[in-house]
Amino acid sequence: MAKRDYYEVLGLAKGASEEEIKKAYRKLAMKHHPDRNQGDKSKEAEEKFKEGKEAYEMLSDAKKRAAYDQFGHAGVDPNMGGRGGQGAEGFGGFADAFGDIFGDIFGQGGQGGGRRGGGPQVYRGSDLSYAMEISLEEAAAGKDTQIRIPSWEDCVTCTGTGAKPGTSAKTCPTCNGVGNVHMRQGFFSVQQTCPHCQGTGKVIPEPCVTCSGQGRVKKTKVLEVKIPGGINEGMRIRSAGNGEPGTNGGPAGDLYIEIRIKQHEIFERDGDDLHCHVPIPLTSAALGGSIEVPTLGGKAEIDIPEGTQHGKTFRLRGKGIKGIRASYPGDLYCHIAVETPVKLTEHQRKLLKELDESFKKGGEKHSPNSKSWTDRVKNIFK
Repeated sequence: MAKRDYYEVLGLAKGASEEEIKKAYRKLAMKHHPDRNQGDKSKEAEEKFKEGKEAYEMLSDAKKRAAYDQFGHAGVDPNMGGRGGQGAEGFGGFADAFGDIFGDIFGQGGQGGGRRGGGPQVYRGSDLSYAMEISLEEAAAGKDTQIRIPSWEDCVTCTGTGAKPGTSAKTCPTCNGVGNVHMRQGFFSVQQTCPHCQGTGKVIPEPCVTCSGQGRVKKTKVLEVKIPGGINEGMRIRSAGNGEPGTNGGPAGDLYIEIRIKQHEIFERDGDDLHCHVPIPLTSAALGGSIEVPTLGGKAEIDIPEGTQHGKTFRLRGKGIKGIRASYPGDLYCHIAVETPVKLTEHQRKLLKELDESFKKGGEKHSPNSKSWTDRVKNIFK
């Protein structure tokens, strides 16, 4: 039976581009692949699959395509003295055509990934994390500081080659310097990092004793860091390119500085707001007056009304922290804590007893909260 025209098999015009040829073959292969066609149609599907594979193999090869375009099937039929064709047995072409799809799964599509004829695989370096503890005042105002981080430098003994002076690295015999090897599983071609050279494409028969063949040594470097004002707990500052170095010339990773804020003696932070507990004497709460309270920027005054109760909160606008993305600073909330006097003298006890008797004679007007609480308790036990 005469073979059909290869362009007709793939449903293409004679001037189709390489990408159109590959796309048409993918579509045909997906439709007629034996695994997707079982039962009565399996034999017909297999024949069409082989036919499409043969057409793809001829038209995807520039030399074979040129011979086919000039002489037809005779130009690529080895039995007719053509420039050499390939039979349609096996499924190798299927894996090649779908390499850019399966490469994303098996690692072929990455930067520097070794497809046929490629060099050693290139990998980006790992990111590093550094925890920095700062005070609340530093977080609010910001600061410039320095940190010491590990880094890698080229080994001076081997000048970064990893080989003992006077020797050199050799091309890996397992992968022939590509950095990866192919394993064929059925009709899939799976690419893996070369286990012999770990993807470098080189092996070092005599490693440098200083760096143990790595070509670099670990050092410590000082890095300038700018902490922006308003930064909060858990936020991270990215320092590009200060992570682990890449492999085979790949880019370095990044350094992430994670902020930890020390517990403050007075203030608690809630977003851009601050909270503090302000203890005042019983007499100040009863008589009222003015008291000083601390802020991150100095001191402020609060007017305490007569009869202020424990737990009363006073709000000082704009005395909090101006967050990184905020237009205005937060507020300071002062929570009043009325202190009960302790270690009383006999004279003070006497005065308090007299005061208590005076309160009792005055009735409920001196303790409105106690009256309402007593009424609620009575309602429970009715």
